[in-house]
Amino acid sequence: MKVLVTGADGLLGSNLVRLLIEKNHQVSVLLHPSSNSTSLDGLNITQFKGDILKPETLLTPMQECDAVIHAAANTSVWPARSEMVNKVNIEGTQNMIKSALESNIKRFVYIGSGSSVNTPKSEGSKYDFPGQKFGLDYIDSKHTALNLVMEASKKNGLSSIAILPTFMIGAYDSLPSSGKLIQTLAKGKLKFYSGGGRNFVYVNDVAHAIVNGLESTIDGDYFVAGGVNMSYKEYFDKVSKIVGMPAPSIKMPNALILLSGWFGSAIAQLTKKPPLISKEVARISCVDQFMDSSRAIKELNMPQTSIDLAIQKCYDWFKENDYV
Repeated sequence: MKVLVTGADGLLGSNLVRLLIEKNHQVSVLLHPSSNSTSLDGLNITQFKGDILKPETLLTPMQECDAVIHAAANTSVWPARSEMVNKVNIEGTQNMIKSALESNIKRFVYIGSGSSVNTPKSEGSKYDFPGQKFGLDYIDSKHTALNLVMEASKKNGLSSIAILPTFMIGAYDSLPSSGKLIQTLAKGKLKFYSGGGRNFVYVNDVAHAIVNGLESTIDGDYFVAGGVNMSYKEYFDKVSKIVGMPAPSIKMPNALILLSGWFGSAIAQLTKKPPLISKEVARISCVDQFMDSSRAIKELNMPQTSIDLAIQKCYDWFKENDYV
C-alpha cells in the first residue's frame, strides 16, 4: 500500500515510518518546510514539503497514495489557550479530511491523544470528556479533531480509524518530548516528584496498533493505545535503575505543586517566556491519568512491551545522539 504520513519526523512518526517500511508499504512523508529533524535520514521514502494549514500543498502528495496516516499536531501546552494550537489541530485536520476525500483516499488513520477521551462524560458533568477540565487547548483541540474524523466517516464515507496514544516512550525522540523526563533524571536534575500518575506505553507498540488499524476493515471507530498505568514515583524508580542515577526522593505536596504552577503561569504572562510548570500542567501532574487500552490490545493486536525496555531504548538513543 502507498501510505502518506504527516508528522513523520516526530517520536511516533519516526518509529511508524520504519515499521511501515518493514511491513513492505511504500512510504511518503509530508514534512513542514521548517523541519530540520534528521530522524528520517537514510530511509527509503519519498519526501514532500507541505503545510496542513495550506491545502494546496496536500493534494499532490495525496494523489500518489492509497492511504493517509495523519499524525501531525501542535502539542504545545503553553499558553494554555492558543489560536495556533487550534488552527493546526482542528483546521489542519479539516484540511486533511477534505483533501483525502477529494483525492479518493481509500484509508484515513487519525492519530489523536488518549487524554482527549479516556472515559465517557459522567452524569451531571459540565465537561464533554474528563480531560476538558484541565483547560488546555491541546487536549480540547484533539477531542474536536477526533470528532471531525468520526463525523467524516459517518457522513462523507471516509474510511477511517483513530488511534489515541497515551504517554509514549522510545527511540528517535529528537525534541525531546516525553523523553525529557528521562533526560532530566539522567542528568541528575530531577529531585522532586508529584503524587499523580499516567499511562505509559512503548512507542513501537503504538506504531504496531496504527499499522494494524491501517490494514484492518474497522471503520469509524477509535482506540486508546496505551500500556501500563503507573504512578510517577514508580516510573522514576524504573528510569533511575536504567540510567544509573538516584530517583527523585522528595514527594512534593499537591498544594505546593499547584501554587508553583500558579506562580509559573503568572510570571510567564509577564515575561512572555514558557514557564517551567504552568497551573494547568501542575494540575495534571497531581492526578492519575490512568487509561484502559484493552480494546486496542484485543481488536488491533497491539503488543504490550515492557516499559523498562521502552525506557532503555529511549536512553540508548539519547546516549548515541549526545542528549545525555
